[in-house]
Amino acid sequence: MPSVRTLKTFLAVARHGSFAAAGAEIGLSAAAVGLQMRALEESLKQQLFDRSGRSVVLNTAGRRAIPRIEELVLRYEDLIGGRDGDSLSGTVVMGALVSTLMGAFADALWKLERENPGLEVKLFAGQSSDFANRVEQGLLDAAIVTRPPRPLPRSLAWTQLYVEPMVMIVPRRPHFELPKDPLQALRESPFIRFDRETWTGLLVRDVLNRCRVEVRDGMELNSVEAILAIVRQGFGVSIVPKLANVRWAADRELRVVELPDVDVRRRVGLLERSRHTRMRFTSAIKRYFADAGRRTRVRG
Repeated sequence: MPSVRTLKTFLAVARHGSFAAAGAEIGLSAAAVGLQMRALEESLKQQLFDRSGRSVVLNTAGRRAIPRIEELVLRYEDLIGGRDGDSLSGTVVMGALVSTLMGAFADALWKLERENPGLEVKLFAGQSSDFANRVEQGLLDAAIVTRPPRPLPRSLAWTQLYVEPMVMIVPRRPHFELPKDPLQALRESPFIRFDRETWTGLLVRDVLNRCRVEVRDGMELNSVEAILAIVRQGFGVSIVPKLANVRWAADRELRVVELPDVDVRRRVGLLERSRHTRMRFTSAIKRYFADAGRRTRVRG
């Protein structure tokens, strides 16, 4: 029967993707981690890793084992009341849209890490649809993503954290004739589109459908930051989420244009498994945004 410590080591390997990185988190050498994983495989009578030279990666059986092993560790910690006071500690591996790091999530993360010196958050940038698969497989503890356009598996849960309106942006010094009417500007100007295969790209399509316009696609990018840079340089117009930490009114190179009778919002939330070993951290993130929402309502 494998020990709880061995099970926790396995979860560390799953989070970090290597024996060395997992060992650095829990205070073991890569060789010691490797020995524990060999012993775990022998106890379970199945191979959990594909080994090729110095490379070691979870195989299908290993990925399937993650939620079951997490459940065992959670039950054990519940049994012994596994709490280290009120502080958060250890390593959390998260996915996040790059644009959320320019928004409200960056403030939440900074506050939690400042208040919990023993906490380390490793962030991986990417797209919402990619993160959903990695969270489900247990390769990420959680991810900050837009609201999924389709129902999630029962093993996953998404909690809304905050909302960003989708807005039209135009350059202050365009390299083309920019009509004053917003809908005409959408029809006639080069359109810098957010990747239409992404969840945010679906929201852009929703805005255009509500405006009933056909645009002239100039570029298609999968980064809000890149789109902002292109528009600032005067090469087109775009529809993007109005990120929380961007000083839109003070921007000297672009401006936000109101679209008549269009209210489409990007809902940003936390995606996690229904049960996992970093639920204290994800609960703290959700609590931060719930408190922020209450403060906003009081001020309003």
